[in-house]
Amino acid sequence: ENQLSTSDLVLPIFVREGKNKIEKIKTMPGVYRYTVDKLTAILSKAIKYKIPMVALFPYTPEAKKDLIGSEALNENNLVCRSLKFIKKRFPNIGVMCDVALDPYTSHGHDGILIKNKIDNDKTIKILVKQSLLQAKMGCDVIAPSDMMDGRIGEIRKSLDKNGFQDVSLLSYSA
Repeated sequence: ENQLSTSDLVLPIFVREGKNKIEKIKTMPGVYRYTVDKLTAILSKAIKYKIPMVALFPYTPEAKKDLIGSEALNENNLVCRSLKFIKKRFPNIGVMCDVALDPYTSHGHDGILIKNKIDNDKTIKILVKQSLLQAKMGCDVIAPSDMMDGRIGEIRKSLDKNGFQDVSLLSYSA
């Protein structure tokens, strides 16, 4: 027999820039984007319903996107600020972070484009840095959603080498 309860769930949370805003996502009825200062409302609900983990997904303004997804490595980006906020105010809730470049690239791809082709190896180097940054900010589960070959092994090596053996890895691209 299988049983499913709220303790088996991960709540996706969509975060956006700004202050004091909760914005409807038109393409996802009943789902909202929250500014960091408004995360308390949704996190309190997660705790009330005994949901042990949330997953963060950023909505990056066009002005912060570029060809290589530099914002993914900014220590003060939306995900990093959200992580710090959550870990300070809700230390007992787990946080999963999406690792991919599509929220940060101007072309919308998960990878670095060189002559209109994805450069797997260059992309992996950035994904490893992004994963390490998220771990440093308090992420409990690194969740790559890109599909670059070999990135899981490289991310794990980097996390272990830098003292983050307890940070889990969950690839969910397939």
